[in-house]
Amino acid sequence: MLPLGTLIPNFNLLNVMNNKDFDSSDITEKATVIMVICNHCPYVIHYHDEIKSIILKYLDDINFIAISSNDVINYPQDSPKEMKKLFDKLNIEIPYLYDKTQEVAKSLMAECTPEFYLFDKTRSLIYRGRLDSSSPGNGEKITGKDLRNALDCSLSGEYIDSNQYPSMGCNIKWI
Repeated sequence: MLPLGTLIPNFNLLNVMNNKDFDSSDITEKATVIMVICNHCPYVIHYHDEIKSIILKYLDDINFIAISSNDVINYPQDSPKEMKKLFDKLNIEIPYLYDKTQEVAKSLMAECTPEFYLFDKTRSLIYRGRLDSSSPGNGEKITGKDLRNALDCSLSGEYIDSNQYPSMGCNIKWI
């Protein structure tokens, strides 16, 4: 897992929502969640409603950015066109970035979708890992507990336990 304290990587990626480049230097000075996701992963689909709920609850205080790094030749459902269609359908209005070269996923040491990274106001990593312990088919209720706890602690200035659980999901489809 990416070491805590790591700074947000520098990147400039296509935001499929408005067809403009999004530069990491444009991230405003508040905490930021970067989600490495994709369209087709059953784990990401499992979390759609919870991701949307978290974004709606915390958007005034925290930046949210979604990034898809999957190989779109072999997984065309993860292409920029399909990415935009999905976020339009889900009515999610945050940047959804296409990491064509997969460099951002590599710099985050991302291995699967979904993975969640929380950076504080100084752009330093304070949480990385899973949304919660649920997964498709395990019967556990989706709560977003792990990420929500990190977000709440960040906003209140409380300590975030460094004992963090890695995400579970589909491996990133590398080129």
